[in-house]
Amino acid sequence: MSTNESWRALVREEALEPELPICDTHHHLWGLRDHPSARTYLLPDFLADIGTFPDTGGHNIVSTVFLDSNAMNRADGPEEMKRVGEVEFANGIAAMAASGIYGRTRVAAGIVSHADLTLGEKVGAVLDAMVEAAPHRFRGVRHSTTFDEDPRLPKHRDAPRAGMLLEAGFRAGAAELAKRGLVFEAWCWHTQLGELADFARALPDLSIVVDHCGGPLGIGPFAGKRAEVDALWRKGIDELAACPNVVIKLGGLNMEIAGHHWETRPKPPTSDELVAACGFYLYYAIERFGAERGMFESNYPVERLATDYVPLWNFFKKVTRAFSADEKARLYHDNAVRIYRLPA
Repeated sequence: MSTNESWRALVREEALEPELPICDTHHHLWGLRDHPSARTYLLPDFLADIGTFPDTGGHNIVSTVFLDSNAMNRADGPEEMKRVGEVEFANGIAAMAASGIYGRTRVAAGIVSHADLTLGEKVGAVLDAMVEAAPHRFRGVRHSTTFDEDPRLPKHRDAPRAGMLLEAGFRAGAAELAKRGLVFEAWCWHTQLGELADFARALPDLSIVVDHCGGPLGIGPFAGKRAEVDALWRKGIDELAACPNVVIKLGGLNMEIAGHHWETRPKPPTSDELVAACGFYLYYAIERFGAERGMFESNYPVERLATDYVPLWNFFKKVTRAFSADEKARLYHDNAVRIYRLPA
């Protein structure tokens, strides 16, 4: 399946709590790219998925945060500066959305791109160029550190290696983020959460956002080992939650690496099935981090391979059904506004 629209259409749900304001804190946009979810994924595609282009209802997505997509990099210039092009691209998308012509969702109100933190202090020049490219929207950097020796696990384009979070040079680069009040977006496997906690303790002034609920794996060497994976994941989450400078993103649990194999089924999962399969991770993360240090994310269009946008957010809302209005406001919107310094 490429865009699998007909498959996703086999499960339709009405949006629960449609009035609840949401900031989708993690989605991607790109031009031409060889990705199974979408070869091209730009503003109209995303708005069509969330249901506001045209305005067809669905969930109340008032704003979003664009995440590192390896999109529209500069063709020329120093290698370390090429990703400034992605910030320029995302800022242009944000300007289109802010015009109101495409609806009321402020897409890419916050921008997180990639810069090579292994450059150490030298990455400061790259960060300054990114701030200059989008002074009102650029908010941080993701440098993925997902790594395992097993060849059955995917290798990220950022070329991570074992122990990267512990390296002095990488930490010196991350310190440049802290100096500028920027966020470090962390993407690692559940086996690396202890290293991430060590990293967080070493840089207490750095705001760290853990992507995709800490990356519990279910493929390759971890296939069929859910109890073992969950035990190690809980240990890592407990350690991270003890670090006051760490916030967790609630989502990203339906990618192929999770091992649910949703994409092989005759029909996509319902929101109830998502709760049964993945709700534990959300409940546990919220319990440990509290409602003031969690944010929901769609991880679209990557999670498009597993579920449509409305059932995905219904899954989240079923997990938080018994939460107070204040807790929901924090988890779905207010925490994102605070952490990414978005317009209220």
